[in-house]
Amino acid sequence: MQRAEVPAGTLRSVAAVPAAAVPRDRWRRRYIRKLAVTDLAVVTASVVAGQAAYRVTDSAAGAGDQWPVHTAASMCIVVVWSALLSWAQAREPSVVSVGAEEYQRVFDATLRAFGFLGVLALVLRLDSARMFLLVSLPAGLAGIIISRWLWRRWLDRQHARGRCVTRVVVLGERRAAASMAVGFAQDGAHAYRVVGVCIPGVGGPPAHTAGSRDGATITDDGAGAVEGDALPVPVFGDERSVSTAIAATGADTVAVTATERLGDEWMRELAWELADAGVDLAVCPGVGEIARPRLTISSAADVPLVHVGEPQYRGANRLGKMTVDRVGAGVALVLLSPVFALCALAVGTTSRGPVFYVAERIGINGVPFAMIKFRSMVAGADRLVASLADGNDGAGPLFKLHDDPRVTRVGRLLRRYSLDELPQLFNVLRGEMSLVGPRPPLRCEVEGYSGAVRRRLLVRPGITGLWQVSGRSDLPWDEAVRLDLSYVENWSFMGDAAIVWKTLRAVLTGSGAY
Repeated sequence: MQRAEVPAGTLRSVAAVPAAAVPRDRWRRRYIRKLAVTDLAVVTASVVAGQAAYRVTDSAAGAGDQWPVHTAASMCIVVVWSALLSWAQAREPSVVSVGAEEYQRVFDATLRAFGFLGVLALVLRLDSARMFLLVSLPAGLAGIIISRWLWRRWLDRQHARGRCVTRVVVLGERRAAASMAVGFAQDGAHAYRVVGVCIPGVGGPPAHTAGSRDGATITDDGAGAVEGDALPVPVFGDERSVSTAIAATGADTVAVTATERLGDEWMRELAWELADAGVDLAVCPGVGEIARPRLTISSAADVPLVHVGEPQYRGANRLGKMTVDRVGAGVALVLLSPVFALCALAVGTTSRGPVFYVAERIGINGVPFAMIKFRSMVAGADRLVASLADGNDGAGPLFKLHDDPRVTRVGRLLRRYSLDELPQLFNVLRGEMSLVGPRPPLRCEVEGYSGAVRRRLLVRPGITGLWQVSGRSDLPWDEAVRLDLSYVENWSFMGDAAIVWKTLRAVLTGSGAY
């Protein structure tokens, strides 16, 4: 499925790269040093907090002669924890600031560090180990993740200003080059910016006309440029013009999408040439919407092979997700019970009709279920759809109105902050929905699904999901389907945690809801 079209002018502002930008290797080293210093500060502070908590508890009574041992153990934990963060490659340039894998590596390294603490406590009989587990582990893990998130926000702002970017020259066909330029520009979290193109078979700099894809068009403007929403990306010629393109743009990466046409020998020579020039070579395998953890590389008969692993929603992972859903929904219902009661009271006393709205949705494996929400419209709103059809703002089979007259005054407030969806926690407890997952589809949607889109039904629909944090009601239907499929194929616990965090931010700001 294709990406949604980028609004005109987006690429011009996001992808512009100033000529005097800091070289990639320099800003990467600086950024990783900042992460390392911050990680060490957080780890040290959390371990000190754990030891301080031990000092003020009754368990510390009469243990004065043990303080040298406890202090040495604390220092050892700091060293081992920091070393494990490096060993887990939690600061590897290819994962920092992108996706949930960075957080997953931090989580894994922290668990290993406290596994080491358990062994240390057993050998040295450390009474303070209990406080390290109760205080240092949660405080340190939360502190590192929050600091990484804050650094990501800082780096995102640098990307938006054209700083701290990786300049890319694309060597490939016109459609692939245009799609890559638009894709990089749409995902502002990545540092990649396409600054030039070399097209195999093109005899020289003049541009050549081609079709369009995903909002990017390659046109013959007489100046040798690939046009992506009014952003000129120069075409420097064919595969023999790579060196010229690098020299002219200051690129530090060459991305190849046309390996079959170029051949093994030419690719090997290109790799040697780029290595001598200090420029990275990246090869696009032509597999989209696949998360990094599912990709592994092997070699057979000196031929590198990219293996695409199976999605992780089967077996023990599915059982773990169900457990997290049930426990999370139960805790949320208890904590939010005052909000739940206030919403029910507001709905019931300000308009006629039931407090809850129950509608059919299609769940896992195509099984229908009754989805519960707080009623946000007048009673019998479904019967008014035909009379309002001319003003439909929704895409695909969805019916949406920006100013829907059926929505009550209280309902508008509930929708703005997604409070109308709180009763879906009962659907989660009943095993019909998940906290995070694809959007619950209508029956008429499912009846029109093609073979590929039906993969949305392999997992339980969610109260929130990628569609919720990527635009909510403003999101085109096709883009919502694409995000749902991406979620199904690349699910992970850390990915769910990131979506929940982004959902809270989107709900609190009320963005994209109507």
